Amino acid sequence: MLGELIEKEAINISIVVPADQNHTEELRDKLNAAQRLGNEFKSKADITFNTKEGPKTVSTTVWAVTEKYIQLKNGIHIPLTSLIDIDF
Repeated sequence: MLGELIEKEAINISIVVPADQNHTEELRDKLNAAQRLGNEFKSKADITFNTKEGPKTVSTTVWAVTEKYIQLKNGIHIPLTSLIDIDF
């Protein structure tokens, strides 16, 4: 795990910023797999993203992946440009 583990509700408190490198394209397959795991199997993924305080990791279900965001439960969105890694 690359970042400090936080609850998904704490994402709204963190200031999400773009990662040093844009990993969107290299994570595209993992993003789609995480969405499928969340929707079909209710399985969680570990999502590491960049914040002003440094990398944070959240273990949660992915509901949707759009062109610019990953959507989690309770209307929480993380910009794809802030993603560092996804693991399941």
